[in-house]
Amino acid sequence: MADEKIIHEGLITEELSNGMYRVDLGNQNLVLGYLSGKIRRNFILVLPGHRVKIEISSYDSTKGRIIYRIDNKKSKKKEESNKKNLNTKKSKNKKLNNEMK
Repeated sequence: MADEKIIHEGLITEELSNGMYRVDLGNQNLVLGYLSGKIRRNFILVLPGHRVKIEISSYDSTKGRIIYRIDNKKSKKKEESNKKNLNTKKSKNKKLNNEMK
């Protein structure tokens, strides 16, 4: 019978040595998590404060494998607003340059 794995979402609270992290699952459970091979191979940055998906074995509920870093929606909105501000500044500069000619 295959090992049953449970996937939870959690918040990384602490970075430990050797790619290990302390993950808070939200229900006051702290789990020791390690990075999966795909995350290591693709050099995905995982830091305290990031939300992640963690795969926990049904045999040992104190350890798990971090399989996905969830993008922070706030940071995406900030990036989009920064891009918009940059584009408007560029268009204003172009207008000023055209007027000066």
